[in-house]
Amino acid sequence: MYAVVETGGKQYRVEVGDSIQVERLDAEPGEDVTLDRVLMLSDSGSVTVGRPTVDGAKVVASVDEQGKGKKIRIFKMRPKKRYRKSQGHRQKLTTLTIKDIVGA
Repeated sequence: MYAVVETGGKQYRVEVGDSIQVERLDAEPGEDVTLDRVLMLSDSGSVTVGRPTVDGAKVVASVDEQGKGKKIRIFKMRPKKRYRKSQGHRQKLTTLTIKDIVGA
């Protein structure tokens, strides 16, 4: 059984036991989080597609850690204009382990 869930504006295909990194969620390590934006469910060949979500479906995950992603460098330059701008970004991430997928 697998599901496609949406969180942080991105979609993830998850199965029980998978570990994924999503944009930061407000939860402490060790807590359980419920992802209720389930877009699709697949169970032994039968596929349920939501419009836009599957009613009554949810994914339960536990928070493993809160951390930061890899640093990204942004550099802008205009040739012959003496314009240079350097900027960095480091995304905050939450690592989740999928515990259960509850279908409708």
